[in-house]
Amino acid sequence: MVILLPVLFALMFVGVQAVLYYYARSIAGAAAQEGARVAAAYEATLADGIASATAAAEEVGWDDAITDASITGSRDAELATVVVTGHALSVIPGWSPTITQSASIPVERVVAP
Repeated sequence: MVILLPVLFALMFVGVQAVLYYYARSIAGAAAQEGARVAAAYEATLADGIASATAAAEEVGWDDAITDASITGSRDAELATVVVTGHALSVIPGWSPTITQSASIPVERVVAP
């Protein structure tokens, strides 16, 4: 019993940490997808996509799940990409897992028939 209790506590902390990591990763992925979708729209800009990704992340409360978050991206004539990076909250002292999620979508454009 003396050995079993610390093992159970360790498993509990690992489980909670896994949930926090997955939650932060899901928020970052959804924000990246929303930002890429907006940035890829006809006559949109990368700034529009980054603003949309930030708004989407703030709507679900990303400050509660991701620390040191940043949203970057790129857009050229063919592809819009938005990248969300940060660190998931941690219940394990001294460890801060990094989250990086990106989404790329082809840019809408008019082509000759």
